Amino acid sequence: MLLLTNAFHLALLAIVAPSPFVSAGNVQKSGLQLPASAATNKAQVVTMFTDAYSVYQKVAFGHDDLEPVSLSFDDSRNGWGATIVDGMSTMLVMGLTDLYQQAVQFAGTIDFNQSNVPSETVSVFETTIRFVGGFLSAYQLNGEQDKILLEKAQQVADKLAFAWVGNNDVPFGELNFTTNEPIVAASNIAEAGTLTLEWTLLSQLTGNQTYADLAQKSVKHIASLGTQLPGLAAQGIDPSSGEAVGSYVTWSGGSDSYFEYLIKFPRLFPNSDPIFATTWLTAVDSSIKTLKKTSTVGGHVYLADFDGTQIRHIGSHLACFHAGNWILGGKLLNNDTIVDVALELADACWNTYASTATGIGPETFAWISSDGSFTGGDAPSASDLSFYSKNGFYITGSDYILRPEVLESNFYAWRATGDTKYLDRAESAIESVNKFLEVNNAFAGINDVNNANGGGGFIDDTESFFFAEVLKYLYLTFDDPNHISIDEFVFNTECHPFKAGPAEINISHSPPKTSPLPSSPLNLPLPQISPNPRLPNPFSSILGLL
Repeated sequence: MLLLTNAFHLALLAIVAPSPFVSAGNVQKSGLQLPASAATNKAQVVTMFTDAYSVYQKVAFGHDDLEPVSLSFDDSRNGWGATIVDGMSTMLVMGLTDLYQQAVQFAGTIDFNQSNVPSETVSVFETTIRFVGGFLSAYQLNGEQDKILLEKAQQVADKLAFAWVGNNDVPFGELNFTTNEPIVAASNIAEAGTLTLEWTLLSQLTGNQTYADLAQKSVKHIASLGTQLPGLAAQGIDPSSGEAVGSYVTWSGGSDSYFEYLIKFPRLFPNSDPIFATTWLTAVDSSIKTLKKTSTVGGHVYLADFDGTQIRHIGSHLACFHAGNWILGGKLLNNDTIVDVALELADACWNTYASTATGIGPETFAWISSDGSFTGGDAPSASDLSFYSKNGFYITGSDYILRPEVLESNFYAWRATGDTKYLDRAESAIESVNKFLEVNNAFAGINDVNNANGGGGFIDDTESFFFAEVLKYLYLTFDDPNHISIDEFVFNTECHPFKAGPAEINISHSPPKTSPLPSSPLNLPLPQISPNPRLPNPFSSILGLL
């Protein structure tokens, strides 16, 4: 077995020059036609938004989350009114101008000098995607009229910038906004690597390059770290040293949006360093070769985790964004291999919805493939195996907290293929949400998606992403495809649309660095280096398009 060593990598860099820009392909299928029923579904989603938001206005306005069961509120995002700011772009997309104007007025009153919950630190990642992203998206969508939104985005970013200490490339994940001091603790690549869209756009709109430089240097640092599986950075990272923590690889939480932004960033900013798109493409190829697994029942295609030694046959609702992200990147790079696998992943994630009593997918799940069933946890029980024998997966975490990722990938699949089965799936999701999640004219999560008799009880929290993501993705699935086209907008990880220009991707042939193999043997094959001198990258099956 050949291993791509750092020495080999350096030798290739000496002889292989980066390729020029790749003229990116269209993502959205031309000539999409919606059936007559789409208008009814779209209107229903608007009603879901306005009904739930009306409850929020009555009992929780100005706070972060609605508690729909107790009709109270929670301040999980420092008490700055996350639902209002996160919901603004959805209001504009849906044409809810009165609600939007109220939201803008509220935004102007937010004081980001300190947390409104003094005991709470501030998450750099969560505050960026919800507040900076929410402000900038609404600012663009409303024709850059509401200058206060740009001012607020800059105000909060100026506070978040204290997360970079000295010459550190990687920001700390949490800050004390009163003292501007970072909380010294381990972080992860999602927290450190999901800032580039928002902070670079902020630089573009304000003329201050500092924001872009801070966010981009973090991602470049992560992408330059050695990895066991090419392109797939370990989940953990230490901001103090910039070194990886552990060797766990996943497309799920803690890593997810780092990989997501690697391809979205060069789409939004075409003059990007080729390290972004090249690392994404390498990560996808590596994932197809090492993490892609097929269930022994049903032939469902999943992406496994890798713990540094073994494959773990586990998936999550969070990770199910990967199908939409791969559809986007595959289409941009005119690569049918990636798109085809992505559509298989989307089908498998939807199967986790279609197989439960509520028609809603679980938080986490597992499966068995030809290489075994190791998950890193308990072996499947008899009831797990019985469920698996019917559905090709079994549930390991039965709750649902109003997550958007399966609906997100379903939206991309519809817009890219025009196959109406994705409309049918979205309609089914609307029915399930209204039947099993509605409470007090709003919506709550449930403890057991496979329990049709009350879902095992409600989870008394409606996080802001329900308004920002779930309802927006459902609405856009049934909306005119030329409105917020994915060839004209790039969505941040919170589903805030940013306006995009011409689609060009700067990409390089140069392979990534890898780390030495662990002393214990891997139970999976590593990618082989291609001997083809025209394709020095070891991932010729996908990179052959370059």
